[in-house]
Order: sequence, then structure tokens, then C-alpha cells
Amino acid sequence: MNEFDFCPKCGSKKIQFVEGKRWICSDCGLDLYNNVAAAVGLIICDADGNVFFETRAKNPRKGFLALPGGFCNPDESAEEGAIRECFEETGLRVETASLKFIASFPNTYEYKNFFYKTCDIFFEAKVQLEKGKKLLDAVLADKKEVSEVSTKKISSQKDIEDLPLAFDSAKKALTAWLKNKI
Repeated sequence: MNEFDFCPKCGSKKIQFVEGKRWICSDCGLDLYNNVAAAVGLIICDADGNVFFETRAKNPRKGFLALPGGFCNPDESAEEGAIRECFEETGLRVETASLKFIASFPNTYEYKNFFYKTCDIFFEAKVQLEKGKKLLDAVLADKKEVSEVSTKKISSQKDIEDLPLAFDSAKKALTAWLKNKI
């Protein structure tokens, strides 16, 4: 998995990755855990019940569909992270009271040859729209993060399977969401 040639604390070559979850250095006593990162995603529907998706503008999984979301910042709750990430990526403001927990799933996020183990936490949410404005018309996408936005009808497991989703955890979240709707 993730390997270091040198200890980040003392520079020793005696760094080891043990138990698949931490690095230790016998020279300086470094004991650094590869803790799971919290990530969030939102399932947002338009007025017709279609699910909102972003097309990723960067790697990992550039060009694939994703739910709005991302990594939580330090000292931030999952809910706060979901609201912030959605706004940063799309300009959409989530109605805080509308957040409804769907499920959480483990994921592996590869970025620049490093593997991050994550716990992806998913919520259903509603966004604040000006009266008469449609969801897609309200989006102000951050082009560094999102190349385009779309909505897709999700009424069966086949609909989910047919989507070119960036992450398996999103597929699992949509499956859990769909089961709750039926």
C-alpha cells in the first residue's frame, strides 16, 4: 500500500508499515497511524425526483459521475462537511434541516499513488432554490472540480448499475436510498 523510504520525523530508513495500518520507526519511535478519513456525499433530487450528479473534472476517476461531496475538514462534522462541499462544488445551499442520514460505507480513494482509506457518509438533502428556479439552472459549478452537472432518473437497481459512477460507495448509497424509497 502506501510506503515511505524515509521516516518523516527523523529521516531514518528504518521506517516500516505494519499491520496494514501504521508506520513505525525503530530509530526515533515514530508511531503514525494511517487513520480512516471521513468523506461525505449528498443525494439531492430535483422537483421531478431525478438525482443530481456531477461529472468529475479531475482525478481520481475524472469524467465519471459523482454525488456532491468530498473530505471533511478537521474540526468539522459530517453534516457541516457535506453542506460546505456541496456549496463549494456547485454553489447550491443545502437546507440544513433537510439532511437525512442514508448510510456509510468504506472506500479506497487513490490520489497521486497514495491510497486513502475513507468512511464515506451519505445523506439525502434538499437545496434552497429561488422561487421558480430549477435545480440545474441554479448550479454555479466550480470548473476545477466539476466539468458538468446532470440529473438522472433512479427508479430501479438497473438504473444505478447503468451509471458510470466514480466510486463504489456511491453505488451502495444510491442502492440504500432507493430501498428506503420503495
